Amino acid sequence: MTATTRFRFTLFAAASATALLAGAANAQTAPQSAEPDAAQIDDVVVTGTRVPNRSRLDTLAPVDVVTQEDLQNRGTTELAAALAQSVPSLTFPRPAVVDGTDSIRPATLRGLSPDQTLVLVNGTRRHASALVNVNGSVGRGSAAVDLNTIPSGALDRVEVLRDGASAQYGSDAIAGVVNLRLRQAREGGGATVTFGQYNTTIDTPRAGSRDEQDGATVTASAWQGFGLGEDGYLTLSAEYLQRDPTNRSDLDPRVTPNAITARFGDPQVEQWTVFANAGAPLGNGWDIYGWAGFQDRDSESAAFPRLASNVNNVAALYPNGFLPKIAVNSQDFSLAGGLRGSIGGWDADVNLVYGRNALDFRTENSLNATYGAASPTSFDSGSLIYDQLVLGADFTRQYEVGLYAPLNVAVGLEARRETYEIQAGQPESWNRGPLGSNTALAGGAQGFPGFQPSNEVDEDRTAVGVYIDVEAPVTEQFTVAGAVRFEDYSDFGTSTTGKISARYDFAPSFALRGSVSTGFRAPSLQQSYFTSTSSVIQNGAVVETGTFPATSTVASLLGAQPLDAETSVNYTVGAVYRLGDFNLTIDAYKIDIEDQIVLSELINRSFSPQVAGLLDPLGVQAARFFLNGVDTTTKGIDIVGRYRLGTETYGDWDFTVAANFNDVEVKRLPTSSSVLNPVPPLFARSRILTIENGTPDTKISGTADWSYGRWGVTARATHYASVLQPGSTAAADYSTGDKVVADFEARFQASERVSLSLGVDNAFDEYPDAVPVTLNSNGVLGFPFYSPFGFNGRYVYARVALSW
Repeated sequence: MTATTRFRFTLFAAASATALLAGAANAQTAPQSAEPDAAQIDDVVVTGTRVPNRSRLDTLAPVDVVTQEDLQNRGTTELAAALAQSVPSLTFPRPAVVDGTDSIRPATLRGLSPDQTLVLVNGTRRHASALVNVNGSVGRGSAAVDLNTIPSGALDRVEVLRDGASAQYGSDAIAGVVNLRLRQAREGGGATVTFGQYNTTIDTPRAGSRDEQDGATVTASAWQGFGLGEDGYLTLSAEYLQRDPTNRSDLDPRVTPNAITARFGDPQVEQWTVFANAGAPLGNGWDIYGWAGFQDRDSESAAFPRLASNVNNVAALYPNGFLPKIAVNSQDFSLAGGLRGSIGGWDADVNLVYGRNALDFRTENSLNATYGAASPTSFDSGSLIYDQLVLGADFTRQYEVGLYAPLNVAVGLEARRETYEIQAGQPESWNRGPLGSNTALAGGAQGFPGFQPSNEVDEDRTAVGVYIDVEAPVTEQFTVAGAVRFEDYSDFGTSTTGKISARYDFAPSFALRGSVSTGFRAPSLQQSYFTSTSSVIQNGAVVETGTFPATSTVASLLGAQPLDAETSVNYTVGAVYRLGDFNLTIDAYKIDIEDQIVLSELINRSFSPQVAGLLDPLGVQAARFFLNGVDTTTKGIDIVGRYRLGTETYGDWDFTVAANFNDVEVKRLPTSSSVLNPVPPLFARSRILTIENGTPDTKISGTADWSYGRWGVTARATHYASVLQPGSTAAADYSTGDKVVADFEARFQASERVSLSLGVDNAFDEYPDAVPVTLNSNGVLGFPFYSPFGFNGRYVYARVALSW
């Protein structure tokens, strides 16, 4: 361990020990009190429980609360990245050179697939992205919600339920639930401008050490509250973000002299977002409410470089070779409206929510070699569109039945319609042109071939779910809860899930809690129907290779079957300790998942004569498809401790220590029903290792917040255990290494309305271990993109905030 590493580890350990010792000291001197203090009142949650006025420390399952202040007091303005810094079991990798996933990055909870976490907005289901991740990133095969489509400024808080909740909320809630609660304000407002960029020293094996200032980012946001009548509200918010790209590639040994030919890093992004949230009383105890949001995001990432000597280069267009760019325009829209009131003694909430995500792809700075010098250099490569319409009706009532407190009963239904569409790109983006008979030339736009007419789909499905949720305080100390949900999908059938939870408060300061639940995740339309093919020449004939739906003839012959739902069993047991200004939660969990949906390996006709015999009559050279069949067991522990200390002389202190210890193990692999012998491998070792070791098995963070008068400081250190980025063989594997990342921010309240902040994320310029030279023949991958904290180095920023 080097001196620098020892210093960073000591700093982290000191911050963690300070919080724990401070909590222990307070526990010895503070009087016991069952009354919630102001901090507990601030932490009232609505996720995981349908009982009103329940704080996060009183819940039957663990819930993290991330406030608006938490989201603002940090360098990143990306919601997903801010949540990853705040929630111990959530990670947000920054993949690169993986096509659309560079721009639509997924987050993971407890190391599970990104689409196994349900995302809600104000308690209603949020629509997923139209993108399905089909390349080699963490979350391969998933179609998840894009958390960055909602600006932080539009939120009041975020609640993260770390427990299986399919019986309460429906499909996808296997790992947990993220509930984004929008800001509600009748008055006041604010504006924030944040500027930052990376100021870093990059050290790669071939290039050595070099200084870089890139990734300049400007984020401007504002919100304003308006009164609607005497008690109504309208809260408007807007955000604009512009970010320059970063590049962490190594030298390319294929060119003389060696030079950086690739762009491996964050994409270039320009986006603007608007949100409105409103509500007003109608009279007779009824309220009307609703919200709407729209985001337009243009991003551009890079593919692998094409050298001048490449057979698919056209010297007349690119005499020095070229670097294809993948541009994605994402337009995300949501609209919701609802009524809330009382019917026959039941509190009722009926709402209708619509969401749509459309991704338009362009391939820039590229060419189609089969058109020669007549090839376009910019291509419309097609579109992916997903939308969702959800009708929800929830009814709750409390009954006096002789228990310690009223019996809380909730019933409801959710009806959902989803559609998924693929639109083809312009012919030159996928076609073979006049030179197409040359078998050495690749057809389609290089870097990202366009979707073909044969890829076009327009599919839909419906689903209806009903549930009952009961929570009963049996005694003053003992509370039990249960939920049952039945779902009926038009495409794959039905599912019934259940959950039982309990909590026993031995004293006002100590409680045990636990739950057992079953869960499910329906196959997404993206997984069921996504298809992308490219045309290649095989023995003088045009054949297809790519991804096919599981129900297609190609996939069926190779052993694919129609997709079914994933199922799970979740076990959680935990303890809550609180005394005065100190609180600690420890929750252990076990999640068994069966029939997880994954993307198969590419099965090539060259695998065997039998495979060639199946594919050749269909004009297909190689194919992959989605399939069920991976079983996993995830075990872990979440620990969150917090201590608040207020002093007249030294200011107010807030210490937090949060840790997640997580282990994922693959128990069963997909099997094929094909008659082929031997059967081609459906799921390779690299995919298994990505599931098991693609996210850190240990993440520990210590945070100290200090405020005194006009001054405030935040210091945070996060330890990430090493993550493996696997290759096709063990010799091609490489890791990120165990790392500690430290962040600091200082704030000054210049006046009643103006505050200034200066900060640095990754202050010690920590990087994951560089990719070895032996595994980086083209210099593209400077660092592992599985890294849970990215690979961009030190980020320095300044923020000006106004309030009125």
